[in-house]
Parts: sequence; structure tokens; C-alpha cells
Amino acid sequence: MSAVKMRNRRLNTADSNADSTPELKESKQSQRKTAKERQTGCRSLLVLRTRRIALLLCTVYISVPVVVYLFPWILGHVIFLHLLRFPFFADLAIPSEFLNYTTNFHLSPEEGVSVGVWHTLPVSQWEQAEGRGPEWHRGTLGDGRPVIIYLHGNAGTRALSHRVNLVKILSAAGYHVLSLDYRGYGDSSGEPSEAGLTTDALYLYRWVKQQSRSLVFLWGHSLGTGVTTNVALREQQQGSRVDAVVLEAPYTNMGKAAECHPISMMYMFIPGFKSLLWKILEMNNIVFPNDKNLETLASPVLILHSEDDNVIPHHMGQELYNIALQAERARNAGGHVEMVTLPASLGYSHNHIYMDPSLTTVVGGFLQRVKQK
Repeated sequence: MSAVKMRNRRLNTADSNADSTPELKESKQSQRKTAKERQTGCRSLLVLRTRRIALLLCTVYISVPVVVYLFPWILGHVIFLHLLRFPFFADLAIPSEFLNYTTNFHLSPEEGVSVGVWHTLPVSQWEQAEGRGPEWHRGTLGDGRPVIIYLHGNAGTRALSHRVNLVKILSAAGYHVLSLDYRGYGDSSGEPSEAGLTTDALYLYRWVKQQSRSLVFLWGHSLGTGVTTNVALREQQQGSRVDAVVLEAPYTNMGKAAECHPISMMYMFIPGFKSLLWKILEMNNIVFPNDKNLETLASPVLILHSEDDNVIPHHMGQELYNIALQAERARNAGGHVEMVTLPASLGYSHNHIYMDPSLTTVVGGFLQRVKQK
């Protein structure tokens, strides 16, 4: 037993002596040096990449205002977002994929422009609509039921889910609903502009008025609220008056709305950026002055706005309500301006006011008061 221990001791001593040879020491030092160099190299590479990314981000940040100024049409595309044709691959010529008892047709508001429209029947007409053609559907606009012309916001088409869901609710409540894709949107030809969108909606409104024997009112959402008040004011200037106007998530004017955009807010601290933004909008002839329009608009107005709207702040809807109310009082009129605020706790945000269970009651009550005037 002791002999084994002695032999193990001699082996350990030999190993220890071997470990301490100059060649092995040099090898270990070389390995440690290589590891440190590798670690230092990794740190240097990480710092270099971080600097490059930071430089790229700074370049992009600085170049955005310059590029938009040099190419002002870019801002127009950002505002209209008409090239984002959600839902992709939707066949707008077959509305039955999205809505029951809905016909698709096109109108030509001016030469070279064709706009797509869906006409959704009130639920009460569905049974009679079985097997009927487009002419019969058009004739139903004269059945005495109210007609809503829905003017949607930017991006997407009339087939976008929150738009379709609103149409379903309004149809169930007994309204004819006509959903328009402005020029450049969906299956409509042409390029969007404020003047063009207004022309398209005005043409549809006048076309419907020729068919209908009941109230015809405009329902604008987001970008569409500017189109709505433009149309209503244009009609008023021609000696007529839109029966009623519903503004869902409206903005005061496009300049103010653009200032509130998250991208714009990143630049607001830069001197001169705000005036540059307004100048570019002016170059694009994009104003959509809801505030100015409501100062003179005589049509009844209902404003719907959610407190938690993360696109257009609720205070803009409140400001428009105050403007319209003051204008109404100046005309010694009553009952023509109403506003409904949806609490933030409901979570409707910008696109989901249609989910409110009292929506049709609110709209129906408003229209009933309009009829009594």
C-alpha cells in the first residue's frame, strides 16, 4: 500500500515538473494572449458596428426632411397611403366575399377617372333582393329609407375589416350604405388629391340624391372627415344642403393632424421644421380644413371620437365641436350639432368605434332630431 502511494507521489511530481517546462508555460501564455486579442477584437467589431448603425440612423433622420422637401409628392403619398391596398388580393368586383346583398358598380366623376362603389342593402330588403339584378338594387335607393355614403380614411380599400364591420351594423339598423373607394384607391383609377377626392364624393352624393326619396347623409372617418366637410360645404355653396354629416375621429385640418404624427413629432424641436411641413402641404394642395369648413357649414353635424384615439387626438374632435356649436349659435339654430365621446376604458381607439353597442341608437336619435327640424 505504501509502495503504491510512493509511486503515485513520484508520478504527480513528474507531472508537476512536466507542467512547469518552459515550452508549456510559453504555450499557455500564448493561448491567454490569443483569447485576450480575440475578446478585444470582438469588442472593437461591436463598437464599429454600433457606430455604423448610429451613423446610418442619423443620416436617415437628417435626410428625411431634405428628401421630402426635394420631392414633395412623397408627403402626399404618405398622407393618402393609397398604394397600401389592404386587404391584398381582395376581388372588389365580388363584394359577396365580404358583405351580404351588396352590389358593385363604377361611376365616372370626370373624364378618365372611374371610382368603385359598393351598395349594401338594409337587412329588411334582403329577402326581396333574392335573384334581383343591379337595376333593381339601384331602384331600392328610392324606397324611403335613409342612405349613408361612407367615406373611409387613408390606406386600404372599402373591403378593410373595420369598414366592412361598420357597414354590416348600419345595414342591420335599416340604412342603405354606399362605400366609395376614391380615385387611386382599390379598383378606382387615377391619382388621389384633395380636389380629386372631394370631386369623387360630391359626384356620388349628387348621384344618390337623384335616386333617393329620403335623407342622404355623409359619414366620414379619419381622412374621410375632411372629404365630408369639403363636399358638404361645396354643396352648400351651390345653394343646397347636405341632410346630415357624421364625423368619426375627425381632425381640425391636415396640417395639425400631420404635426401629431409620430414621425413628425420626432422633428418638431428642430427650428423651422413646422413651417417646412406646412409649406410642403401647401405645395401638395392638401389642406382638408375641417375647422374652417365647420365655421360656415349649416348641415347638422354629429361628431364621434374615442378618448384613446392614438392617431388623431380626441381634443381635435372637441375643438371641432366647439367651432360648430359656436357657428350654430351664431345662426340662432338649435339641435344641429352633437358630439359623443367614447371613454378610453372601452379601448375603441381610432378604428373600432363601430364596436360600441349604442352606436346605432346614437345615430338613429341624431337623425330623428334632424328630421324634426
